[in-house]
Amino acid sequence: MERTAVDPWTWSVGLGYHQGELVAGHTRTLHCAGQAAMDGDGRPRHEGDMAAQLALSLDNLEAVLAGAGMSLADVVRLDVHATDVDLLLQHYGVLVGRLGAAGAAPPTTVLGVVRLAVPGLLVELTATAVA
Repeated sequence: MERTAVDPWTWSVGLGYHQGELVAGHTRTLHCAGQAAMDGDGRPRHEGDMAAQLALSLDNLEAVLAGAGMSLADVVRLDVHATDVDLLLQHYGVLVGRLGAAGAAPPTTVLGVVRLAVPGLLVELTATAVA
């Protein structure tokens, strides 16, 4: 698989993402459902703690990716839905750090939402990965 960053402007790279990514030669595409701070029994965790919810959401995303033989390095699109974007941005380093450690800077969109499906959840990650 070959990935080529498409960045007509360089400002987004400093924020940890590319404007676009051209992917060629891949054979598998994984579309992940939104991953949030839920435990293995489907119960929300870390109420009111954005950093902890973001970390667990990433853990859960990594578990889905691993189930397909993939990792964060294979993510080519990431959407972040948050009930409080200002609070999310205070803890955005949790996300950028994990992606950076994996060598990933996928095109990303951050969206503010009124609420998520399960009360108490503050953030949800939706990803597309290719390998």
